[in-house]
Amino acid sequence: MLYYLFEYFDKTLDVPGTGVFQYITFRSALAFMLSLLLSTIYGKRVINFLRRQQVGETVRELGLAGQNEKAGTPTMGGLIIIFATLIPVLLFARLHNIYIVLLIVTTLWMGTIGFVDDYIKIFKKDKQGLKGIFKVIGQVGLGIIVGTVLYFNPAVTVRTDTGRTDVFRTAANTTVVLPAPIEEKSTATTIPFVKNNEFDYAEVLSFMGNGYEKWAWLIFIPVVIFIITAVSNGANLTDGIDGLAAGTSAISVLALGIFTFVSGNIIFSNYLNIMYIPNSGEMTVFISAFVGALIGFLWYNSYPASVFMGDTGSLTIGGIIAVLAIAVRKEILIVLFCGIFLAESASVVIQVFYFKYTKKRFGEGRRIFLMAPLHHHYQKKGYHESKIVTRFWIVAVMLAILSIITLKLR
Repeated sequence: MLYYLFEYFDKTLDVPGTGVFQYITFRSALAFMLSLLLSTIYGKRVINFLRRQQVGETVRELGLAGQNEKAGTPTMGGLIIIFATLIPVLLFARLHNIYIVLLIVTTLWMGTIGFVDDYIKIFKKDKQGLKGIFKVIGQVGLGIIVGTVLYFNPAVTVRTDTGRTDVFRTAANTTVVLPAPIEEKSTATTIPFVKNNEFDYAEVLSFMGNGYEKWAWLIFIPVVIFIITAVSNGANLTDGIDGLAAGTSAISVLALGIFTFVSGNIIFSNYLNIMYIPNSGEMTVFISAFVGALIGFLWYNSYPASVFMGDTGSLTIGGIIAVLAIAVRKEILIVLFCGIFLAESASVVIQVFYFKYTKKRFGEGRRIFLMAPLHHHYQKKGYHESKIVTRFWIVAVMLAILSIITLKLR
């Protein structure tokens, strides 16, 4: 909103200094600072409100050290992250930008699903919360919306160097004809560590013959649905000990912010020889607000936690990260910068599969991990949760750096 106000001051009234709001970097810095202040200063008020409403965590007996002390700790703290993100975005972002619209919808959509889940657990005294089928329906619904918009909306394009040759340069009385870059619809994505590192989902349907490109949505939209479902569930599984989900998510989103900024800047994308995505740079404002909110939330969520994010926060975080990665065409890199989420999810899948397999073959279920998800395995081994969280953060930083290296290492 302030963006449009200052744009009016600059272009209509010609007020000196107001043009600074046109710069993404300036608005991103403001968004980060405001979200950090909101989540730290007003976060305490939200926690006190949750405590007065007796919105406390119900702890299941899992035989973990320090588990009983967490009983009664306020949950649904994801509301802090949501509001501390959305308020700066509404103030400083260009709200007509299609990517910003999608991210706001994602935040509210996944936040609502998580809120309903937490509400059922706390106020309906149902430890299972929202039934899994309804969660999946919600995630699939968001995937359909995001996939459809990214595929069909004319504002979602990439710039290529093919097309008309109508750019002329004269040097030493010589006319040089260069290819004019054009913006076009595309389902191309980026493959890390590969020289010619673009892959178009439409190519999967090349066997259909001429005109196969128009059916690319049959591949693209299901991929979007799968990624959103997988990443949001991965974030949900990671939220098991104090500061783990918020910290690793902040690191992952910060790495995504670098990709977003360079992919949305024609100078940097040309220098790095990466895909230029028009209008995507505006997502940097949202990412800055989101990172600020996550760091501010960590003020209260770090060990010993004064508040838990609940599914309200974890599902929202996963949904946002998934949509950001898809929008900036880096969804394959999720394996790297969301490596912690992947490891947590994989540990659960492996544990369940192996247990069922051994029970069927040997008559009794056996386990690979002492307990799943993975962070509980290390708790069972006797590691203090603050040590586990710190080491997971270090791994997340290494994975984020490795992800950023793919900009040039290919």
